[in-house]
Amino acid sequence: MSIRINKDECIGCGKCQQVCPGSLIKIGDDNKAYIKYPKDCWGCTSCIKECPVDALRFYLGADIGGKGSSLYTQKRGDILKWIVVKFDGSRIITDINTKESNKY
Repeated sequence: MSIRINKDECIGCGKCQQVCPGSLIKIGDDNKAYIKYPKDCWGCTSCIKECPVDALRFYLGADIGGKGSSLYTQKRGDILKWIVVKFDGSRIITDINTKESNKY
């Protein structure tokens, strides 16, 4: 599992860098985010949830059934969409209401 950053889409806001618990994401001289050691990524997906332009993808390896699928999120108001793009191009979308998700 690892995170990949599309530098063409990255706007250099630094939000991903701020939330990475492993301090793996850096901002380069080109003002774009990059992962210094991708193999050390914990797979927490914190950075993906913070990216406002969907420039980050979490790749789901075969070891967890992903077969090369990728995951990204889109936030629209209180709704956080978790989008899995399967290797065949199909998508699975799960909507999470962030206001309701932590209620007990």
